[in-house]
Amino acid sequence: MKQSFLSVTILLILITDPLGNIPLFISSLKHVPGARRPFVILRECAIAFLVLVGFLFFGHVFLGALGLSDQILRISGGVILFLIALNMIFPGTGGRLVEDEVEGEPFIVPVAIPLIAGPSAITYVMLLMKSDPSRSLEWVGAIFAAILVTMVAFFLSGKLKEWLGPRALSAIERLMGLVLTAIAMEMLLGGLAQYLGNLPR
Repeated sequence: MKQSFLSVTILLILITDPLGNIPLFISSLKHVPGARRPFVILRECAIAFLVLVGFLFFGHVFLGALGLSDQILRISGGVILFLIALNMIFPGTGGRLVEDEVEGEPFIVPVAIPLIAGPSAITYVMLLMKSDPSRSLEWVGAIFAAILVTMVAFFLSGKLKEWLGPRALSAIERLMGLVLTAIAMEMLLGGLAQYLGNLPR
């Protein structure tokens, strides 16, 4: 099925999970002065954008060097996404990529990578390029839109946490986790079907 720009953008937003990452983001910037936080947010979001765009265009080279097939990419991406989704629905069950608290100012790790540009997002953008390379500019636009949503959520993180409260944020994260679970299973089963279909009979 051909994916639209909107569906890809929404899926990238679900994968990057800006609302669910707000508590971890606030904890990561706990020791950063308030006046410097806007710069840190812009820098980390820019780094995450460049990382995702880099894997979008050059991920196939990386896979080729490792000798990994597209089917293995889909299967491993589905497994990783499922573990992250599982942790969103049942916190503490696994799939957490960052620690709850970071000392000092974060640089690249853990905010840009893996909080924003995590393994599931990297895997997904590589699959996007493989599915339709002619729409690469659309995929770049979808990545930019998803990062923009994340940036806005991080800028408003304090107010969002105050307005919504921990229970509402937790409920939203669980809802996103349910959606991601279905997407993860589709990736996993699709990869398995391709892999099994290519086996010699």
